[in-house]
Amino acid sequence: LNVTEEKFVLDTLAGCTEYKSILDVVVNAFYVQDGRYCPISERNLYIVICYLATFQLEEIGFQHFSRIVKSLDTAKMQQFLRFFFNDLYLNTWIKDEWSHFYYSVYVKENWIEPLLRWQPKVQQLIEKLTDKLSNRTTTVKASRVTQPKEFNLTVPKPRAIPPPKPAPLPVLPKRQPVPPSTYKPPKERKQLEEIKTKNIQKAKDLLLEANTKQFRCATIKPEKREGTILTGREIDPFLPQYLEVVWESVLTQYFEELTKQPQDRIDNIPIKLNTAAILREGALYQRKLEEELKRIENLQQGAGDPSEFLEWQKQMRGKDLEEQLAEIECRRLQGKLSYEEAVLAHQNVIQENKKKADLLREEKAELMHLYAEKRLQEEKEMKELVEQVMEGHKNVKQVKAKIQEYKQQIVQQVCEESGELLRQALEEKEEKNRKRYELIQQIRAIESTPSIRHKFVDLTETGGHGLFGEMSIVELRERLALLKEAQKAAEEEKRDQIIHEKQAKEQLILDKLDQISQFRAELGRAAALKQEEKKKSQSGERPMKDERILNLQKKIVEKTMERKKQAGLL
Repeated sequence: LNVTEEKFVLDTLAGCTEYKSILDVVVNAFYVQDGRYCPISERNLYIVICYLATFQLEEIGFQHFSRIVKSLDTAKMQQFLRFFFNDLYLNTWIKDEWSHFYYSVYVKENWIEPLLRWQPKVQQLIEKLTDKLSNRTTTVKASRVTQPKEFNLTVPKPRAIPPPKPAPLPVLPKRQPVPPSTYKPPKERKQLEEIKTKNIQKAKDLLLEANTKQFRCATIKPEKREGTILTGREIDPFLPQYLEVVWESVLTQYFEELTKQPQDRIDNIPIKLNTAAILREGALYQRKLEEELKRIENLQQGAGDPSEFLEWQKQMRGKDLEEQLAEIECRRLQGKLSYEEAVLAHQNVIQENKKKADLLREEKAELMHLYAEKRLQEEKEMKELVEQVMEGHKNVKQVKAKIQEYKQQIVQQVCEESGELLRQALEEKEEKNRKRYELIQQIRAIESTPSIRHKFVDLTETGGHGLFGEMSIVELRERLALLKEAQKAAEEEKRDQIIHEKQAKEQLILDKLDQISQFRAELGRAAALKQEEKKKSQSGERPMKDERILNLQKKIVEKTMERKKQAGLL
């Protein structure tokens, strides 16, 4: 390329880069509509043609432009130019899309109007390309094609369609009657319920008979705390309460499980516990047995009976329970009262919000009026600014020439620097290859020298390193064999010891299970009697009302009436 052609190529490349956004609008639309089957690799070709037709057509001339177009593929250029120089496209969507990047007045005067002026000449160029394509296609389709003729056959008369035969009715199998057992409950269920009822009644009778015939003794004496001396009527108030709650929960659960089981499983209840649970429960019953023996000894020595204190304590607990229930009812009514007050406050807030909303609507109308006036003033200022910018675009060509000269200088500097860097890289690569070749020669020389590959080893000799406890391989094997024999003997001894310990543990667990079964039988009898006493004591209790509850109920009724009146006004 000479200097002029090289300058033209660089200017075209710089222009395509600068106006890439507006050129992409046209090329993307071409690929969507008319160029759906064009390869994407030819996209840069259409960008260059679009740039030359839009920005360089007056500078290079129409003749030079037509020569560039004719040197390319005829069908592709004819299709693209017909799409780009369409009057409807230029005046509608191309103008609107370009106005997103530049002012609409500038787009119309500098780009759209010149394209419309060149449109007749470009249309003549498109017709020439179309004629060239039609001549090419006629020469290809010059061969004759055999045209077949139809046979002269007699047309058959239409036949009448016979009426369809009636379909035979399906034969349904005979319906079987509904078995009577469908509407009757099975006999087995009724028999099982009768057996279950009998077993429960029999279990209750046996439990009551066992509880009435059990051994009776004196009441429990409370334990003394460390550092204090208590008389017969003094007792810790917290320990009996805790023991009574625990015993009631345990015995109630045991009694319910006992009554739910059938008769054939009451006499022999299976116990599924692990070792830890069995030992823990056995220790618990053993501790309780020791406490019972200690209590009996204290009774024999003349200790007092705490039954009066327990009765007083039971009455005080009843009073505390009534007070707690009254307090809970007061809190509930106070919550309901606060709810009514909150509803009234909410209705007052709604009325205030309505007044504020009216004021905000008036302020909004005033602000919208001010905004409209401000918008009109900004539009006037924008028109003045556009006129100033249009005056500044007249000196664009001079600035463009200076930019092109500056870019050419930068390209020359970059070419010189890249040549120098390429030369340095070649020198470094040659030096690296030379060092690599020398290293390969040295490795090959080392590999060519002969080496002794076989080494004879005597297993009875030591290594000769001068270390303490150094031995040969044969001696090492003998010592390892002795160590294995000793380890095996220790394992056998440990295994025997574990077997003996396991047998002793199993015997201990069996003893604990026998003890647990005896204690559970005794606990069942005590639970039944306690349950009956509890039902008798709870039959006569009735809740009482407090004056605070009545006052709160009156206040709630008044607030509810006030809230309904307020809601009617809203």
